[in-house]
Amino acid sequence: MDPKDLKTKLAREFATAKGIDGILLLNTGFKDANFVYLTDFRGGLYEDSFLFVERAGVTLFTDMREYEGALKERIQGMRIVELDSKKKVEVLINKVKGKRIGINGSFIPYLKYRDINKKWKPKALVDVTESLEKARCVKERYELERISKANSITKKAILVTQKNLKVGMTEKEAARFFDDLIMKLGADGNSFESIVCFGRNAAIPHHSPDNTRLKYGDFVLIDVGVKVRNYCSDVTRTIIFGNDRKRIKDYGKKARVIEVVAAAQKKAMAAIRAGANGGKVHMIVQDYIDSADGGAYKGTFGHSLGHSIGVEVHDGSGRFLGPSSNLILKESMVSSVEPGIYIPGFGGARIEDDIVVTKNGCKIL
Repeated sequence: MDPKDLKTKLAREFATAKGIDGILLLNTGFKDANFVYLTDFRGGLYEDSFLFVERAGVTLFTDMREYEGALKERIQGMRIVELDSKKKVEVLINKVKGKRIGINGSFIPYLKYRDINKKWKPKALVDVTESLEKARCVKERYELERISKANSITKKAILVTQKNLKVGMTEKEAARFFDDLIMKLGADGNSFESIVCFGRNAAIPHHSPDNTRLKYGDFVLIDVGVKVRNYCSDVTRTIIFGNDRKRIKDYGKKARVIEVVAAAQKKAMAAIRAGANGGKVHMIVQDYIDSADGGAYKGTFGHSLGHSIGVEVHDGSGRFLGPSSNLILKESMVSSVEPGIYIPGFGGARIEDDIVVTKNGCKIL
């Protein structure tokens, strides 16, 4: 991340989080996604570290476990302060006492919130979760480059995994093959637990891979993602294993499900552009699937068309493209586009790509 990108991010966050003197982010056993977004640190746990965010820059309060690592990764606009636990609290009390301080209400543990509010004596603790999420929705160039790289690795790994499928292989074995491969291709890890579905399990959108064995003619749905330098991908592909119309008894019915899903995704892509309403884009796809083939698939698409993607696989304000969304899409927003059809006892299909919104359309990453 370049220092100018940090300045842009800070300006974007304080543009909607008005009337506050600063934002206090804290990590627990996990990193707050906004901590990752603002520091761009790749290493370290930063457990119990605090990030104080101001309009002019950010200050990290951490201990000796992370101090040297933070110094190596910091950029202009970041201040790194090494403090032990007791001193850290004393310094932060002076930072927040009598001020209006923004917090990430969706992340901070209640007991910690109560402790800060009671003992540190801020004028007010203000939940700025929505402002933080909105700031993360619009991506900078370097963020798009990383998401694009993550997508490239994911798609290549899916193709190689598909080519190595064999009759009798379990879903767990296929998922493990993918997970091992992405590291060889340059990923930093998975962006979420890999989903592999064989046969009728493809009717379960978030099925966890089990010991179901692959049979000739099965649906194979692979929903996976990787991380590259903190940024995620999320891609789904569905095929019919064997792909032989003559040998597979219900090939035509299965192929038609995939065709309808592919056509639905194309309709979504055609409707996405800066200024479009996310809810209306979803309904274009919903209506198409519900009416396709005389209503044969009505009610089989039961989730949102897409979600924001960034430092988290469901990033920022989440469901960009959903039936209740009123979000107006902006240039450089990134979203998944993932229509699906799910038929219990039979199987299903989902096709998912990550796109960036452009002025006159969208681009697949």
